[in-house]
Amino acid sequence: MNTTHAIDPRLSSRYTSFDEVPVIDIGSLVDGSDIEKVAQEIGRTCATVGFFYIRNHGVPRSLIDAAYSQAQAFFNLPFEEKNRINITNSGPTLRGYIPTFAENVDPEKSRDFKECFDLGLDETHVAPFFGPNLMPERPVDFKPVLERYHSEMLLLARKLISAIALSLNLPADYFAKLQQHPITVQRLLHYPAQEGEVREEEIGIGAHTDYGFLTILAQDANGGLQVQNKEGEWISAPPIENTFVVNIGDLVQTFTNDLYKSTVHRVINTSGQARYSLPFFIDMDYDAVVDVLQNCTSEDNPARYTPYTSGQHKFRRYVNSYAHLKGTQVA
Repeated sequence: MNTTHAIDPRLSSRYTSFDEVPVIDIGSLVDGSDIEKVAQEIGRTCATVGFFYIRNHGVPRSLIDAAYSQAQAFFNLPFEEKNRINITNSGPTLRGYIPTFAENVDPEKSRDFKECFDLGLDETHVAPFFGPNLMPERPVDFKPVLERYHSEMLLLARKLISAIALSLNLPADYFAKLQQHPITVQRLLHYPAQEGEVREEEIGIGAHTDYGFLTILAQDANGGLQVQNKEGEWISAPPIENTFVVNIGDLVQTFTNDLYKSTVHRVINTSGQARYSLPFFIDMDYDAVVDVLQNCTSEDNPARYTPYTSGQHKFRRYVNSYAHLKGTQVA
């Protein structure tokens, strides 16, 4: 396969050093032996970068491999078969298959050259971001594997969120009280190989911040993730074996009055091969009020945000990204 590409100068990046996107060993958070140490490391990183790798996270390698295998098998199905469970068939639940170019996170600048599958907690009650998953008939192990993966990600996310709370001198369960029934999305992503000239108008995923509270990303060995630093430079965040990439989202930036930043990032797949990744997103409860924390304000640093609800914010971002939701009123 020809892997030579002409790269749009607007897409250039430099290779990261790991002090820019640091690697944090969270083993003592997972086993409870030194939660405070990890919390302080995470806090420092959220205040400077907003992105970090985690190792010793406790999620079995066998489960991660199984999730990748199921994702690849699903995306290799004929388009007609995948499209039977198109996200447009899920109503307000917003689950299922998302074809190439159906979601564009930076629609003023680029089209997203990717296809996705979204699932969450499978429930009978239907509401925005909640309800039954649309599951494919093939591969046969898709449902049990991905539901188990979602469960593991939720457990890990709750540990990381407790550390973020502690880093802000809050009780460990501060945010958990606003996440009794949180919006969660386990996404599967397939970025086809891009050949020829790669231009900003069509890349894997356009520049964006994540809508929610926290993202945990498994990325394959092909790379392509780029993060924008405080100077506005794009730096590559390459895969590191046996780690996840974690980043905070818009909700954390609001809660902390910009002390912790929701970092802009994008994906450009110039590896010459298909790229797969597994991002897990967790927000707050749909009706949870997102408001600036008192201990993140002062007389010289007043609140920069007015309160809003988690679900309204997420739905507004979806309306901006999905063609089939254009014109939909935010609930």
